[in-house]
Amino acid sequence: MTNSHDALFRALADPTRRAIFEQLCSGGEQTVGGLTGHAQISQPAVSKHLAVLKQAGLVQDRHQGRQTHYSAQLHALAPLLDWTNQMTRFWEGRFDDLDDLLKRMDQ
Repeated sequence: MTNSHDALFRALADPTRRAIFEQLCSGGEQTVGGLTGHAQISQPAVSKHLAVLKQAGLVQDRHQGRQTHYSAQLHALAPLLDWTNQMTRFWEGRFDDLDDLLKRMDQ
């Protein structure tokens, strides 16, 4: 796995960051203030979580005056989808092999 993949998994490993990302996905573009109300943590904490999400490519910021607006970048989840598909194929193959083995043992 590349460092960018590691950053993606690390960013999503934290439940607060996942909640912030989910809020951006469902609620669209929001400011730190708007996200703070949903996250029930301090504004500096939300800002730190957003920095990690931004570094992983999961959010993008847009400055407008004195405010910064954040939006989810769904295309950044592509490596996660690729990995889960790869793991699904791997485990399906293993279960098929186990099924074959059990059928041979029954005969």
